[in-house]
Amino acid sequence: MTGDRLKIKVCGMRDAHNISAVAAMHPDYMGFIFYPPSPRNCSVLNPDFVKLLPADIISVAVTVDMSENEIISLVKEYRFKAVQLHGNESPELCGRLIDRGLTVLKAISIKDIESLRRLDDYERVVNMFVFDTATPSKGGSGLKFNWDILQKAEINTDFLLSGGIGPEDKDKILGFDHPHFIGVDINSRFEVAPGIKDVGLIKRFMNFEF
Repeated sequence: MTGDRLKIKVCGMRDAHNISAVAAMHPDYMGFIFYPPSPRNCSVLNPDFVKLLPADIISVAVTVDMSENEIISLVKEYRFKAVQLHGNESPELCGRLIDRGLTVLKAISIKDIESLRRLDDYERVVNMFVFDTATPSKGGSGLKFNWDILQKAEINTDFLLSGGIGPEDKDKILGFDHPHFIGVDINSRFEVAPGIKDVGLIKRFMNFEF
C-alpha cells in the first residue's frame, strides 16, 4: 500500500440524511451511482447534497456507458470532482475526460486472471482503477473476487479494492500487499437497505488502524 493511510470510498449514496451522516465521518471519497437499474440509483438526488459536501471529500459520479456529453453535464450539475466509469467505456473517452481536468476512476470487473488483460489499454489514461467483482449487476452485489489474482500482477496505476468488502475483512485488507494498492471501496456490506448506509458500522471500520 502506498501512502500513510488507507483511503476509504463509500459508494452508493442516495438518501439526503444518510449522505450528511456519512459525510460527517469524512471518508476520502463518496460515490453516487447514476445507473437506473441499480437500487442505489440517485438520478433524482438534489445536486445541493453533493455540492455542499465537506471540501476534503472527493465526490464521485459513478456512471455506466454514458456519453461524454452526458458525463460532463452530470459533473457540471452536481460539481463532481471525479468520475468512475463502470461500463465498457473506451480508453479514448477516459483520455478526453482527463484532458478536461477530471479525475477518472475506471472500474475493472474481475472474474479471473484474464480480466487483467484490459489494464494495458487504460494504464495511461486513468488516475485510478477500481477492481470489482464481475457480475451482471454492475456492482453492489456483495460478492468478492479472488484478491490473489492482483497480488503479483504488474499494475502500474493506483487502485482501490471493491466487491463485497465487509467489516470482517479488516485483517485481510491489512495483509493485502501491492505497491499500488491505496484503499477500499465499500458499499452493500455496510447497508441497512440499498443506498442506506449503517453509519455506526462505517465509523467503526474507519476508526480501525489501517
